Amino acid sequence: MIEEIGFLTNLKNSLLIAGCSTVITVVVSMLGAYGIVRFFPRVGKQLTKILIGTYMFPPILLAIPYTITMVKLGLMNSYIGLIIAYLSFSIPYAIWMLIGFFQTVPIGVEEAAAVDGANRFRVFWQISVPIVLPGIVATAVYTFINTFNEFLYALLFITESDRMPVAVGLYSLQGSEVLDWGAMMAASVIVIVPSVVFFMVIQKHISGGLSEGSVK
Repeated sequence: MIEEIGFLTNLKNSLLIAGCSTVITVVVSMLGAYGIVRFFPRVGKQLTKILIGTYMFPPILLAIPYTITMVKLGLMNSYIGLIIAYLSFSIPYAIWMLIGFFQTVPIGVEEAAAVDGANRFRVFWQISVPIVLPGIVATAVYTFINTFNEFLYALLFITESDRMPVAVGLYSLQGSEVLDWGAMMAASVIVIVPSVVFFMVIQKHISGGLSEGSVK
């Protein structure tokens, strides 16, 4: 039943969209948060307020402008258009989350690495990132689950059944008169499996990253 309605294809679509959104969000937010903390500390508080202020607008308020933009750009029924929409609200929140973590990195550790000859990028990658790895992992988990389960923009931007994410695919199981509870429950279990597996794979880094950077 699940295979007949193409639900596994919807699951693959969601994994691809959520995976790409998570990777891009984590990379951009790490660089953005580190840059704010180390290069713009005085305006950091104002920037964080602006970033978190983007969440004051409910998603439905931006649905029409986003849809018009995607139509003009020719990105309807495309993964790229949906990923761009997800990045617009996941990156600001991810930066806001990571700013607090990068602020906990002792400046003396970075200065010691610089004295030893490490350049700025090496200090960032080998010193700061391992120290804040638990925060990066938490940000990745949040972004993945949030984009994997997103429904509104996926419903608006994707109309072709073979490109629909799993949230829209699950919604399509609801018939106009009869609801197949067996298929709905089976599909619901399948939906939560990727999030659980994703967390199990990376959860070991949450406890292991705090002291690694200091040792290096």
